[in-house]
Amino acid sequence: MSHVRRRVTIALRGIAVLVVLGLLPTGRADDTTGSGAGVPGREFWSFRPLEVTPPPDVAGVSWARTPIDRFILAALDARGIGPNPIADRRTLIRRVSFSLLGLPPTPDEVEAFVADPAPDAWSRLLDRLLASPQLGERWARHWMDVARFAESHGYEQDYDRPHAYHYRDFLIRAFNADLPYDRFVALQLAGDELAPGDPLALAATGFLGGGAFPTQLTEAEFESARYDELDDMISTTGGAFLGLTIGCARCHDHKYDPISSREYYRLVSTFTTTIRSEVEVETETGEKTKVQVTAEGVKPTKHHADGRGFPHFYDKTHFLERGDVHQKGPEATPGFLDVLLPLDDDDSRWQLAPPEGWDRTTFRRASLARWITDTADGAGHLAARVIVNRIWHHHLGRGLVATPNDFGAQGERPSHPELLDRLAADLLEHRWSLKRMHRSILTSAVFMQGGGFDEARASIDRENMLLWRRAPRRLEAEALRDSMLHVAGLLDTTMYGPGTLDAGMRRRSVYFFIKRSKLIPAMMLFDWPEHLVTIGRRSRTTTASQALMMLNGPEARRCAEGLAGRLGALPPEEAVTRGYALAFGRPPTAPELRLTTEFLERQRAIHERAGGADAARLALVDFCQSLLGANEFIYVD
Repeated sequence: MSHVRRRVTIALRGIAVLVVLGLLPTGRADDTTGSGAGVPGREFWSFRPLEVTPPPDVAGVSWARTPIDRFILAALDARGIGPNPIADRRTLIRRVSFSLLGLPPTPDEVEAFVADPAPDAWSRLLDRLLASPQLGERWARHWMDVARFAESHGYEQDYDRPHAYHYRDFLIRAFNADLPYDRFVALQLAGDELAPGDPLALAATGFLGGGAFPTQLTEAEFESARYDELDDMISTTGGAFLGLTIGCARCHDHKYDPISSREYYRLVSTFTTTIRSEVEVETETGEKTKVQVTAEGVKPTKHHADGRGFPHFYDKTHFLERGDVHQKGPEATPGFLDVLLPLDDDDSRWQLAPPEGWDRTTFRRASLARWITDTADGAGHLAARVIVNRIWHHHLGRGLVATPNDFGAQGERPSHPELLDRLAADLLEHRWSLKRMHRSILTSAVFMQGGGFDEARASIDRENMLLWRRAPRRLEAEALRDSMLHVAGLLDTTMYGPGTLDAGMRRRSVYFFIKRSKLIPAMMLFDWPEHLVTIGRRSRTTTASQALMMLNGPEARRCAEGLAGRLGALPPEEAVTRGYALAFGRPPTAPELRLTTEFLERQRAIHERAGGADAARLALVDFCQSLLGANEFIYVD
């Protein structure tokens, strides 16, 4: 029995047991409740067209700064609780700097914002941050999670993909240039078809080929491995752009969402002849470089099994019974999801023919992109909801839909459905501009509110789903490491180009080379993903090993030494004040100043008794390391 058959048999047995026990619903295809009691239909919330409703009339309008806030207030009013007031300016500039750039503001930036009396001070701050090239580095890393991007094949040999980094550079440039999101989607699926002369468009197709792929294949595994690769492409496409678990329909009709196995294979056939390759392009500076692409009509990337006849792709994609390549049905032709098509309509209107004289690719991927971004009759309304929710998730800590990669029946329902639809419609109205969506969310009172906690409101909404407060959030691995280098004066701001596996690298963490079998240990401690499947929401753990790394890790000590070097020429009290400003964006309180200067003196004496050279400097390094390990540095209010 092949590994596919064995997996399918085990899965079917498990499903049968669950049905018998009454733990798995059988469901009906016309169920519209979306409760998990059956397969939802066209009336399920995420499959309906956008419904734009006016902001509700609410009490407490003085708190509301934008229409977003009125939706939030309406939900809070319904539960009899109110929101927090706006946070102080020091908190706000630190919060928004991390949210947009993944780095803390400098002391000078903090003081300038705090002292700015102009009513448009916040707006001008947003203008500056949205124009920063560091925006792209921050938001490219978010999307790399979604795209399961890595720079090696994975599996036993885990060979490198040395030219895959161009995809990461495409993301950075796209976010910085505010590339319209519909174009952003289309280039990742079919950049080589839509803009064949543009090196960035070619690099964008690295999205499809970013998944793991085995390099030790027997002849018996050739075809099943290819279907696995096709599954990775469509599963990632479905999760990233549509928030749907399309891959669940590989072996049978989806048990919870209206996606049939037939529709799955029609979508998969979009990529029948799509393969990973390396092509030479000419950059803007006239230099030639190799770029990893995922396209058709190109020379395939080398593989161990090439000498044994590995074909890289098969000319046809077949419907498979139970996902088994040994149980082939008829040939599958490209198509889309019926639930996201007009009633009694076929999908021919989105199918594009190649231009006259073009014979390298089929334009099936361009057709898929056209359907996904069609806001009139295609999947564009769902695609808009999904990306708006991702942006909200990163700014507020939790999406309006708490499962960013699953907008189906097994996912969470939207906490504020009318707000989600209004934001999605606003995105479409303004030509898919992501920077404008950032601004819309960041100017709202719900983003700007303070973090005050009280048990009375928490007893009503313990999880803060109604957003009555701003809950503190731990920095992600990249933001924490980058911030340590930043305040230490060690950060190398060089952008783009190949990455490295050197944990001591001083560039931003987005430039780490992502080798699937050799992930950076310090990053993994703080919940760096494994880069195997699309990730919409990272884990947020709190472990003893994280604290131990901050106490004993060589990188933490190196950054503490760098920060101490910025303070070393100052008298103790001034050094403490400057250290607090660099690390926390605020001056120390009187008790903090007194206790910290006493700590410096005690540490100096301890180092002197231990025979340490330059005891005063070592004491200052200890102080700086305590700043970097403090919750106030690691968490953002």
